[in-house]
Order: sequence, then C-alpha cells, then structure tokens
Amino acid sequence: MANEDFDELARDMATQAGFLYGFVNLFLEEQTFVGLHQPPADSGFVIVGRTMSRDHGWCPEVMARRKALPLHDVHASPRFSGNAVVDAVGIRSYFGAPLIHDSGTVLGTVCVIDPEKRPLAEARRLRDIVINASAQVMDHIVRAPVR
Repeated sequence: MANEDFDELARDMATQAGFLYGFVNLFLEEQTFVGLHQPPADSGFVIVGRTMSRDHGWCPEVMARRKALPLHDVHASPRFSGNAVVDAVGIRSYFGAPLIHDSGTVLGTVCVIDPEKRPLAEARRLRDIVINASAQVMDHIVRAPVR
C-alpha cells in the first residue's frame, strides 16, 4: 500500500517542519501509512510500521474534529498526554490535518510527530505545513487516474 509520491510528500512535510516522522495516513481497516518518513533504521529512534490501530495516536481526533490539531507539547494537555504512541515512540509534539474529499468524506490525515516538544511560537507555522500538505495529498488523490 506504500506509495512513492506519498512517501515523498511525507518526507517533504517532515523536513519543512524539522520533525523526525511524517505520515500520509488513510483510515482503512487500520490506519495505513501510504506515505511514511522516519529516521534511518540505525538512528536509535523507534522505527514504525505502515499500519496502526484505528484508535491509537491523535489522528482519530483529527478525523472526528475535521480540522487540524496542533500539539506543540502533548503533555501540556491531559486529554492528549495519555496515548499509546506517547509511550511506544516517546512523542512530544504532533501536528496533523484531515484529508477531506470534496464529497465531505474524511479519508485520513497527514501528520508529523517528534520526540521533542516545540515552542508555542512555532505552532502556527507547523500547523500551516500540515494543512498545506493535506491540500497537496488531496490534489494528488483527485488527479490520480482510476485503474
């Protein structure tokens, strides 16, 4: 299910944000990372797979609220600090935006995560990066030829 174009978008989004991980995430039976950027295998950081339970992480919240979720420090909010991803990967910051089709259906999310918290002053810039990436992904999906 991996897609080279989406991997590139995930890498560009993570690079622009200065984050270790970037995802283009479709909500299928599981969260499916059709686009993935992460540190090299020998980096000492956690290496993630291409799927995750539909109820882990913060992307389910982004899907439900249908708008971007900027968490410059996940521990700053009791609502978002208790999370399987925080414990498994050691994440401190998350910025995600929904992938909303013209029909109104939320297909998934794009997000970046990192073990370092970010200054609150950077939150708007980081939120804008994921919102712009979301638009790029949707443009790519809409333009893709049907096979």
